[in-house]
Amino acid sequence: MDINMRGMRPPYQPSWIDKKTGEKRKSPTWWIAYSVRGKVVRESSHSTKESDAWKLLKKRHGEIENGKPVGPDVQKTTFNDLAAMLTNDYKANARRSLARVEDAINHLRGFFGADKAIEITSDRVTEYIARRQEEKAAASTINNELAALGRMFTLAVRAGKAASKPYITKLVLSNARKGFFEREQFDSVLAHTPDDLKSMLETAYITGWRIHSEILTREKKHVDLKAGWLRLEPGETKNGRGRNFPLTPRLRDALEEQLARTEALQKATGKIIKWLFHRDGEPIRHFRRSWVTACVKAGLGTRITDSNGKLVKAVAHRIPHDFRRSAVRNLERAGVPRSAAMDMVGHKTMSIYSRYAICDESMLKDAAKKLDILHRADQRDSNGKVMAK
Repeated sequence: MDINMRGMRPPYQPSWIDKKTGEKRKSPTWWIAYSVRGKVVRESSHSTKESDAWKLLKKRHGEIENGKPVGPDVQKTTFNDLAAMLTNDYKANARRSLARVEDAINHLRGFFGADKAIEITSDRVTEYIARRQEEKAAASTINNELAALGRMFTLAVRAGKAASKPYITKLVLSNARKGFFEREQFDSVLAHTPDDLKSMLETAYITGWRIHSEILTREKKHVDLKAGWLRLEPGETKNGRGRNFPLTPRLRDALEEQLARTEALQKATGKIIKWLFHRDGEPIRHFRRSWVTACVKAGLGTRITDSNGKLVKAVAHRIPHDFRRSAVRNLERAGVPRSAAMDMVGHKTMSIYSRYAICDESMLKDAAKKLDILHRADQRDSNGKVMAK
């Protein structure tokens, strides 16, 4: 044999004594044995050829030398094992997106449910993408599902349940929303919004914080008027880090007005209200109907009627998440350094921040003016004087 296997125990065919005949019998299948962390592991080559067993033995020793998980357990890991590891990881870390990842797992299970981990190759992942595209799933939805699959393998490799992670290529997003609010548009929506939502929406517009998980969860204690901060505690944000937003004059006005309303309500009802934003002292859970109505009245929505002119439904042309994009754009317009802007809004990576920092026409025109000033400064005569002003 031309394969260098010096120091390795050679493959073997297990033998035993037949209890009925007393004869010695030998398995036609070749097996290998190797040591992992001091423990002898025996594994079938599933082949009657000794050369196949030698190749498998060499492969296992190579994996051991490279620190990769090896052994029959790796071969037995199923998709359901991977899914369970991901679900447990989300539960252990109290991730608020558990419901979304469980939905992703359900779609993945419909395709990979009968697979072992070693069978989920890059080719199989590509087949999955094609299947989901046939089902008209959005590119962003497919990417979320691929991210869940990738996380499964990361956990499995770390736990020694998978030898490697398949190469997973995400789709290029072409359906990213690009909704923004100009200040006058926002003011128009605000004018048609119920009083118990005004300060909350003003805060969302200025800070760009996530409304349901980061703004509606604020309590009065999170406002520090003296130091000038609105606070998010560590563990309350999507990336797990705490966050402080400085109180701009408009933000301070909005929060002071909200605190005054709350104080007046406490005196009138005799009950203590801990929430910063609330509806008659109770947490705000939903405000979609008020939102759609305000957008339509502000000219940022559409009333759909039947042939008799009866209202069928109203559709808003903006969503509350547009405040996040608007806040990023406002910070860009103000010239705030991106590192500071990312901390203020809560973007962990530059790639995510850049998806929100989309230049609009006014920003491009402003850039053109600055470029023109530079070009004019470069137009000098032979004496070095500026020729054009």
